[in-house]
Amino acid sequence: MSQKSFNSAGWRGKAGALVLGLGLASAGAYAGFPADSGVEAAVAAPATVAPVQGRVVTQGFADAVAKVTPAVVTIRTERTASPQMTRMPQLPEGFPFGEFFGQRQAPRGRQMPAPLQRGLGSGVIVTGDGYILTNHHVIEDAAKIQVELSDRRVLDAKLIGSDPPSDLAVIKIDGSNLPVVPIGDSNAMRVGDLVLAVGNPLGIGQTVTMGIVSAKGRATGLGNGGYEDFLQTDAPINQGNSGGALVNTAGELVGINSQIMSPSGGNIGIGFAVPSNMAKNVMDQLVVNGRVHRGLLGVTVQSVTGDLAAGLGLDKAEGAVVSNVTPNGAAAKAGIKQGDVILSYQGRPVVDTNAFRNEIAATKPGSTVALKVLRDGKTSELKATLEEMAVAREGNRSLDGEREGSGRYGMTVEPITPDLAAQLNLDRDIRGVVITGVDPSSAAASAGLREGDVIQQVNGKSVRSANDVRDALSATSGKPSVLLITRGEATIFVPLRGR
Repeated sequence: MSQKSFNSAGWRGKAGALVLGLGLASAGAYAGFPADSGVEAAVAAPATVAPVQGRVVTQGFADAVAKVTPAVVTIRTERTASPQMTRMPQLPEGFPFGEFFGQRQAPRGRQMPAPLQRGLGSGVIVTGDGYILTNHHVIEDAAKIQVELSDRRVLDAKLIGSDPPSDLAVIKIDGSNLPVVPIGDSNAMRVGDLVLAVGNPLGIGQTVTMGIVSAKGRATGLGNGGYEDFLQTDAPINQGNSGGALVNTAGELVGINSQIMSPSGGNIGIGFAVPSNMAKNVMDQLVVNGRVHRGLLGVTVQSVTGDLAAGLGLDKAEGAVVSNVTPNGAAAKAGIKQGDVILSYQGRPVVDTNAFRNEIAATKPGSTVALKVLRDGKTSELKATLEEMAVAREGNRSLDGEREGSGRYGMTVEPITPDLAAQLNLDRDIRGVVITGVDPSSAAASAGLREGDVIQQVNGKSVRSANDVRDALSATSGKPSVLLITRGEATIFVPLRGR
């Protein structure tokens, strides 16, 4: 498939690297597919070596591989690219026989045939009657989907459903008693556990590699909607592995390979797989409903850092602070307010904001959930009835402008004017001041403030002018100030220490 992230952006940089979808794409015929595509196994340190009937036998993961590989398939797709217009070249004035070339006529355009794009990825058979898990970006916009089984049979597949926010899709082939990979419990995986990656990298044929779970709960920020909870692995995976299996040593599916991070586009040991528990939840909904229903609480939250905890007067950094509440949403109806710290959800501590968001999303809309909330030093239990997530949010905007610093914070601000509000596409009812300059070496820059951010409050006090901001910041002594800012569609708290 094409080298691209979930949002069809081709490929994007992150921290000096590229985070890529793992598919392959080509225009025209496939290239590089060997006639004989066997299974290749990664070389690992032998577990034990023992002589058997005069031979040396290395005991590895051959049993698990033999169990899994028949159910990992190659997916080939075809899609039609946008047709292009071509224009006849213009001939020099006075060219002989020019009328035969349309010299005296208006330039004419003609439509070239739309080029056919072919792509390749991997998939995992998870039911005996032919349901296959893969990535959304493997089958995105495909007009034709074919599946090649391990026995070389090629079958047409139909799309059951696709979910861009999680980059998962379900396709189906006709069959019965097909080999399957049993779905395991990704929550039971621990950092350091051995895993095997199975797929068709670069179209060379089914390949098995080995590594460990390097981290859990990773988010790369490239998902369409950000519902990411990746298992990170150093098992070598490359383009073409998209939709392939990440399995434990018992041969159980624990992840669907999805992305790699690389400065060059090749494997450097940083790969990401959608955990099997999320994949099963999405698959079940796609099969039954054709789409995924996600719960919505109606809040924007952020992690409580040490500085933010000190600025808010908290004893320790825990939970998720509410930076914005959707009017008339589930949280607002439950009594949650801006500045509250959500300590637990359904009795489980809130440790990571991304995991918290995924937990809410995985809860059925209409469910009543329990939240433990800290406000003004006191905790309370609130009940909220979740609504349904409708559409993904748009990306943030920022304003480029003159960069200059002032004072101990290194930023300049000015009141919001109608012209400035229109330039920044701000809501007409927003109040505050706009950051018009940030010194790259300043405290403001270190805190993550940007030109175009709107400061609405400083330490809980509304601000309307530069003097308001200066006075509110000056009143802080010995602890960071807490700014409530609006950036694009998001409203967040930012701790700021002077220098």
